[in-house]
Amino acid sequence: MKTYEGKRTIDGLVVTVDGRPLDERYDIKQFSKYGFEWTYEGPNPQQLALAILADHFDDADRALLLSEPFMKKIVANLDNDWTLTGSDIDSALKEIELA
Repeated sequence: MKTYEGKRTIDGLVVTVDGRPLDERYDIKQFSKYGFEWTYEGPNPQQLALAILADHFDDADRALLLSEPFMKKIVANLDNDWTLTGSDIDSALKEIELA
């Protein structure tokens, strides 16, 4: 199971999946030209939501469809440094799909 991590460092934001940099997935949709962000709702957090979901599902259409609700429920509420597992993502998506 994959692990996604985000950290605020002196050099900026770092987001990884299993220790490797997470691709922004601008090939699917570009919400922001400034990369990832979290702790609020907006285009940069939605880019992060899209990237996480695209990696998690390996399904661009589903990732794009769920990126906004996932951003609002999860990404906007992350701490400065955070970790999400595949199980965390699946649980959040179940709640989103039930709502």
